[in-house]
Amino acid sequence: SCKILEGYVAKSSALNLVGTFNDSVEARNVITKRQDIDLIILDIKMPEMDGFDFIMSLDNPPNIILVTSAEEYALKAFDFNVIDFLLKPISYGRFCKAIDKTIRYYSKKESSGTGDEEIFIKKSSSLVKLKLKDIIFIEALENYVTLNTNDDRFTIHFTMKAIENQLPSGVFIRVHRSYIINKSMIQSIKENTLDLLVGDTVKSIPVGKSFRDTLLNDINVMAR
Repeated sequence: SCKILEGYVAKSSALNLVGTFNDSVEARNVITKRQDIDLIILDIKMPEMDGFDFIMSLDNPPNIILVTSAEEYALKAFDFNVIDFLLKPISYGRFCKAIDKTIRYYSKKESSGTGDEEIFIKKSSSLVKLKLKDIIFIEALENYVTLNTNDDRFTIHFTMKAIENQLPSGVFIRVHRSYIINKSMIQSIKENTLDLLVGDTVKSIPVGKSFRDTLLNDINVMAR
């Protein structure tokens, strides 16, 4: 299937093939050293580590399309916030659909975004549709992050840096190494913390020293 995918990539004017790897360790070394890789087409079954472990090994993974012959991995794939999931054997039409989806994502990313964009998040054994603007804050916990809304909490295996890069900067801002917040939910800002309105309660979020100036410059401060 690797040769087939190489042929599909060669047909696409939107793609420029950086490399093909059968060794996950070698692939990881190349990806971590380069800053120009925007998309990985990744087989779940690999030597040394599987596709999910490979994603988790990257500090700031680019967008990923997962490939597998096992349909039961589909739901788990969404837990890793991948762009798409391709089931073998892969037709050229299905491949093109996944690439078009990736291009649409980048088009949205280049615009400021309003938060009306929708994503699907895995919860238990189903996928739940969530508007970005309904996310109040995002918290990093070890090797995963939690997306917190007024009445729910979703857990995904993702790094803060990677999820920060995918959120519209007009709506969200990082205020701490462990927190990204929805700017419209800010109630007050103190020296080292800020208060967010979560439902009927107020939640205090720490503000890191290195993030404070960016925060104050980003919001409308009437007096300094």
